Amino acid sequence: MYLPHYLKINLDDQSVVPFPIDEAMFSQYLGGKILGAKLLYDLLPTGLDPLSPDAVLIVNTGPMNGTGAPSSSRFNMTFKNVLTGGIASSNCGGQFGVMLKRAGVDGLIITGRSEKPVTIAIVDGEVTFTDATALWGLDTEAVQTHFHKQYGKLVIGPAGENGVHYACAVSGERVAGRGGAGALMGSKRIKALVAFGTKKQPIYNKPAFDRYVKQWVHFLKSHPMTGRTLGRYGSAGLVNIANANNALPTHNFKRGHFEHADAISGETLAETLLVKNSGCISCPIRCERRVMVNDKEVKGPEYETVGLFGANIDNADLSWINAVNYEADILGLDTISLGGTIAFAMELQERGIADFGLSFGNTDGLLRVIRQIAHGKGNCAELGMGSKWLSEKYGGESFAMHAKGMELAAYEPRRSVGMGLGYATSNRGGCHLNGGYLALIESVGVLAVDSQTPKGKPELTVFFQNMMEAVSAAGLCLFTAQATIPGIFYRLGPAHPITQFVNKAAIASRFVLRPVWKLMPDIMPIHAMPILPQAKAIELSTGMRMTVGQLLQIGERGYNIERLFNLREGLTDADDSLPDRLTMEPQDKDDKTTVVNLKAMLPIYYRVRGWDAHGIPTPQKRRQLGL
Repeated sequence: MYLPHYLKINLDDQSVVPFPIDEAMFSQYLGGKILGAKLLYDLLPTGLDPLSPDAVLIVNTGPMNGTGAPSSSRFNMTFKNVLTGGIASSNCGGQFGVMLKRAGVDGLIITGRSEKPVTIAIVDGEVTFTDATALWGLDTEAVQTHFHKQYGKLVIGPAGENGVHYACAVSGERVAGRGGAGALMGSKRIKALVAFGTKKQPIYNKPAFDRYVKQWVHFLKSHPMTGRTLGRYGSAGLVNIANANNALPTHNFKRGHFEHADAISGETLAETLLVKNSGCISCPIRCERRVMVNDKEVKGPEYETVGLFGANIDNADLSWINAVNYEADILGLDTISLGGTIAFAMELQERGIADFGLSFGNTDGLLRVIRQIAHGKGNCAELGMGSKWLSEKYGGESFAMHAKGMELAAYEPRRSVGMGLGYATSNRGGCHLNGGYLALIESVGVLAVDSQTPKGKPELTVFFQNMMEAVSAAGLCLFTAQATIPGIFYRLGPAHPITQFVNKAAIASRFVLRPVWKLMPDIMPIHAMPILPQAKAIELSTGMRMTVGQLLQIGERGYNIERLFNLREGLTDADDSLPDRLTMEPQDKDDKTTVVNLKAMLPIYYRVRGWDAHGIPTPQKRRQLGL
């Protein structure tokens, strides 16, 4: 079995030592965010400030990176969340993860703080440190031009240098966005990580693996979502369907419907502003939008950016959204937290609480404000602290749209209550992906599993959360998991009797899903192309026995180690919450059920997870998972 090769780097003295990953740890935690969570739990002192010199940053890959499997360029950054004080994992495409693997390194564990700005280069397994003082101050686009185009690069911009709490790291035009990865790199004085190598990833059974990859690529290309919709419209293709289901955040999540939604939709982008579509290394889905900004072809916005800089601030100018997306990327700012914080500041102004010169429907001067946020200038520096910090200083906690301190993604959970439960229980905060992304089967997908009932949502949330964890840990894009929903439903449509029957069956499945996590590896000892094809790919690539049930249990183990980390750092069940706007104010004043009923869902969620009434994994659950 191929075992991952990790290096531990101490910036205090620029020392580099191997960090062994044994077979037991590899088989239990796999890679990516799950292995990263385990390492962070073991290596980070309890109670440390997220930006302390002794903070630990883990940058690692998964077993599928560099194998040529579809959508296998993703790498992960794991660290203490600057916004929440709990765990953070930030996932990214680009070249860096693949090139790190080709350099013969699967992961980096970085501690300490450099005296001066530094570039860390990993070339064919050798690590060198270079003074990056001359690069300090450059944006993420400019700094990458200083390295060979074949190198994988992971860099920060001014936002990371200036400690913006939601600063991101950038690889090419791809972003490790959430939780403050850029702020941590900046605090360690790391301007750039670069990697290059020619080593091929060893594959246990290459002939069988190559045949399986060919089948998998064909499956993804023939699936209506991954083979057609995402390629045509990108993730912004969700705008109109979210809007139709009252799930598009509008006016700081006050409403779920925006009358000008079509003007900022993926369809409109494709018809009027799209230059071409593209994608990451080895990805057949090709969801990336290419657009023109300032006479330059750049990456276009994802659904989250469109929603939060469109409907959520009452803006219908798609060209301006393209420009703000590009500006945020080169400054090194997470567009989700940035957009959520700006919307909150707009409502503070609307209510006469605090005035940062921002108002709904007005984008004049907003790009200038965003630049000031990145550079920490004036009172805009406060906007760089995030909406939770602002609400604690100025008030407005009831409409500060975050969970655990991290701003919510662009799904209005009062019309997607399972997504609301996911936000509340997400280990990294207001994240749709770590939250299980139940919006995909409630409000923005072809299925429409009653978006307002709490019934069945705890069980489905646990299932999807564990599945997403496992796919991410393998080093694969989570869009590959969208093909888990059979393509036939896209052809039948949401109103078809068969689709409606499946929707009801999904809610009824709660009686089956409640007990399965005690038995998962035993009851799903299968390989099946529609259901997590990632499992067989991992087995053929690594030589490690891997069934669907085993992969799901690895996902469950990851979710629990993240939870244990958060509990250790002081987060409790009281933090499994949402703003009052979402739990106490009905979206539809005539329909009092249009709230997120966390009181009904959380106790069941805890029981399904094998946690006690306070959300703490029980001794039995920890023993079962080997924690």
